[in-house]
Amino acid sequence: MRLDLTNAKLNVDLSSWQERVDEAHDWLHEKTGKGNDYVGWVKWPLEYDKEEVKRIKDLALRLKDKTDVLIVCGIGGSYLGARAALEMIRGLYPNDGPEIIFVGNTFSATYLNQVLEHVKDKEIVVNVISKSGTTTETSVSFRLFKELVEKKYSKEEAKERIIATTDKARGTLKALADEMGYETFVIPDDIGGRYSVFTAVGLLPMAFAGIDPEEVLRGSKAAFDDFSVSDISKNIAYQYAIARRIMDEKGKSAEMFVTYELQLASIGEWWKQLFGESEGKDGLGILPTSATFSTDLHSLGQFIQQGRKCLFETLLWIDKMPNDITFPREEVDFDHMNYLAGKQVSWVNEMAMRGTLSAHVDDGDVPNIVIHLDDASAYSFGYMIYFFFKACGMSCYLLGVNPFDQPGVEVYKKKMFKLLGKE
Repeated sequence: MRLDLTNAKLNVDLSSWQERVDEAHDWLHEKTGKGNDYVGWVKWPLEYDKEEVKRIKDLALRLKDKTDVLIVCGIGGSYLGARAALEMIRGLYPNDGPEIIFVGNTFSATYLNQVLEHVKDKEIVVNVISKSGTTTETSVSFRLFKELVEKKYSKEEAKERIIATTDKARGTLKALADEMGYETFVIPDDIGGRYSVFTAVGLLPMAFAGIDPEEVLRGSKAAFDDFSVSDISKNIAYQYAIARRIMDEKGKSAEMFVTYELQLASIGEWWKQLFGESEGKDGLGILPTSATFSTDLHSLGQFIQQGRKCLFETLLWIDKMPNDITFPREEVDFDHMNYLAGKQVSWVNEMAMRGTLSAHVDDGDVPNIVIHLDDASAYSFGYMIYFFFKACGMSCYLLGVNPFDQPGVEVYKKKMFKLLGKE
């Protein structure tokens, strides 16, 4: 991974932040900062439960021939990381492994009905993910798909086809799983949902999709090694965190996470939750938003180029994508596109990126942070996710907020429960 700040228009010596970074680094590594009960992710690449990862791989292998569709039931951090991994690594239309469908993240009856209809004649396995077991969106969906599994097979076979990822010892989902005999995997006590993709929360769906969890963890371990020093000059995760704070001080109230591959769109969705829930509190924080170019250049591009100068862009560029296409030549150049004949479409995409970067930075005066990732492999995914974890924790501590709580999320739940008539 490489961080390029040459187009960020920072005009600040990052080393001037060293003393504050040293303090926040200690808060993360010594568990002495705000929210220190939830920094288990920091050393997770070293301390993860190897036996549980083996169980995950064994389970996926055992159920491989019995699974046309894996239904992942969860919301927020219980599905965003897994979805981002599957789409980045496998692409949007993989032709190997089971179909993975995500539910439990909406109350839309239309969507749930369509999924139920789509899978009714397929071999299905359900993975329900909830630490407490009382997350409303997840609970609504799980009850529907639990009923489907029990009717389609039997309560006895449901023991094998329903898997619970939950608290190790308490909560309603854990109690139900123990009563019904479901196999369970653990969400660690000291890792919050949006930091949980390296646990069973993310690794189990990856394993079903044919992605090796150990390769993802190997990438996270390499990132841990690279980003465990507080020296700003040697830690690009901290450089990114500082750059965000400088942007904030310059009045940039929004950060647009930009990619040029449709299969990276869910990385943007995961990134928005990570930074939005971690940083947006106490009347502070940068609004995280995302876009996929060149698609969104035909909708948001005008505003970015000439609208209110309230945002900066963080561009994620994958240097080596797995597939390519050579643009063909037509005997009759009806669309006047023969000038691209023989060129790789990936090259066209790169030229679009370079041209857009120049237009936004030089003509539009929009600062750009560019993150280069080697490829779209499981290893690179693990490395990238840990990079953002570390940058987010540092960015929030430099802002003075707790990176690991989300008290504002509870407000809508209380209002909703009152309207639903829940006691």
